[in-house]
Amino acid sequence: MRAGQNGQSLTKLVEIMQRLLGPGGCPWDQEQSLETLRPFVIEEAHEVVDAIDRGSPEHLREELGDLLLQIVFQAELARSKGWFGPDDVVDAICEKLIRRHPHVFGDEKVSGTEEVLQNWELLKAKEKAGRGALEGVPAALPGLLRAVRVGEKASRFGYDWKDTEGVRAKVSEELAELDLALASGDMNAAEQELGDVLFALASLARKTHLDPEAALRGTLARFSERFSSAEKRAADRGTTLDKMNDESRDELWEEVKRDEKCRL
Repeated sequence: MRAGQNGQSLTKLVEIMQRLLGPGGCPWDQEQSLETLRPFVIEEAHEVVDAIDRGSPEHLREELGDLLLQIVFQAELARSKGWFGPDDVVDAICEKLIRRHPHVFGDEKVSGTEEVLQNWELLKAKEKAGRGALEGVPAALPGLLRAVRVGEKASRFGYDWKDTEGVRAKVSEELAELDLALASGDMNAAEQELGDVLFALASLARKTHLDPEAALRGTLARFSERFSSAEKRAADRGTTLDKMNDESRDELWEEVKRDEKCRL
């Protein structure tokens, strides 16, 4: 597969979108609004992540295109309101990249990644004076990812554990508090403590440079594959998982896991 070199591709996409939204265009597209497109933006972003996880260049190319379509679509709707258009979106991010990288486009010197991140936050703070440090973390992010981003922001202001051992101890502390809440039967308290456990786990992932969302997706993929295999084996034996007793289901699950390890 050859990487494309056509600098006019974005212009072509904008022109197609304008045709769809203009006279004689697509009725469905013309009925959309920024609000109705919200779920599509989220869906396409998740499909990009799924393509990355699959390691498929062709799939990734397709999904990035779908996400880009959503950006152009929304920018054209914004243009119709007299706000801005796709070119303004591109110009703004170009200006921001240059402004936020003075060590590349200017004379500033940095010692490494950590200093780059510190400078980035300082520049953001100057640009967005008056806004709280955590206001830039979208509330619509998936919970675990939002927890990591909140932790990152707070860390740059000194609110963090000094090492991995500290946050690991916090996980144990929060688990103990969850156990107490569950034992008391207070489900409101249990929900709060469960949130604390998840936030502590997200913080542990951040401190160890692991991606909790990717870790959970991997676990879910493995579980789903094992579950499907168990379903098939149960069917081959003339039954279904819900009709088997606990012992038989456990034996079948262990059998699936053993065979999985043999294939690795």
